[in-house]
Amino acid sequence: MTGRIYAIGDIHGQLGQLKNAHRRIAEDRARVGDDGAQIVHVGDLTDRGPDSRGVLDYLIEGQANGQPWVVLKGNHDRLFYRFMDDPCWYDPAMMSELHWLDPRLGGATTLASYGVAGASEEGRAEAHAHARTCIPEHHLTWLEALPLTHEADELFFVHAGVRPGVPLSRQVEDDLVWIRKEFIDDTRDHGALIVHGHTVIDEPTHYGNRVNLDGGAAYGRPLIPAVFEGSEVWTLSDAGRVVLRPDQAR
Repeated sequence: MTGRIYAIGDIHGQLGQLKNAHRRIAEDRARVGDDGAQIVHVGDLTDRGPDSRGVLDYLIEGQANGQPWVVLKGNHDRLFYRFMDDPCWYDPAMMSELHWLDPRLGGATTLASYGVAGASEEGRAEAHAHARTCIPEHHLTWLEALPLTHEADELFFVHAGVRPGVPLSRQVEDDLVWIRKEFIDDTRDHGALIVHGHTVIDEPTHYGNRVNLDGGAAYGRPLIPAVFEGSEVWTLSDAGRVVLRPDQAR
């Protein structure tokens, strides 16, 4: 692989953090003289943070204006548009049966960003009816149509991870947006370097067979972008590139 590609982990309604990550990427592009490399966003655009609506507006507008942005679907994005289809829906792939409006999932903060205040699981029907009057339909159709994966040479971008031992071409959506322990605990080569989010860690980390970019922006930590060139990986700070090596895995 010889190309350059950027990636951003779970955003979770943090519009300011997202714009800061894009600023760091723009600065890196200026340093290397590249304004055309793709930026892959690995999903979980919504929930928990304060401005899910702003994040979707920003990404949709950027794509419409020709930005080379790839946006993948995460489990929280699926929970959002499926709630809008059916307010009583529970995701069968979730290990614990939680409704999207349970405070642990953060759906109420997404609805609040559209002007639907005080949403709760007990009042889901009322929240849903109000949301139908506030949420642009094109936000929901855009979310539902998001791709699940993106391949670039020897990189495989996905939200949660992959089912070990299953060819990348035969992975299923439930695993791609929800898998955790079976993937996280597996140290084998998956046929490509898997770049993912979903499982919160302190900072982006390279584990040899995968790179986890979910540094906890959902909980107020910085959203740190990464850049991939060949077998080399860096995170981007305000001071520039910081090499990310497999031997740094903890």
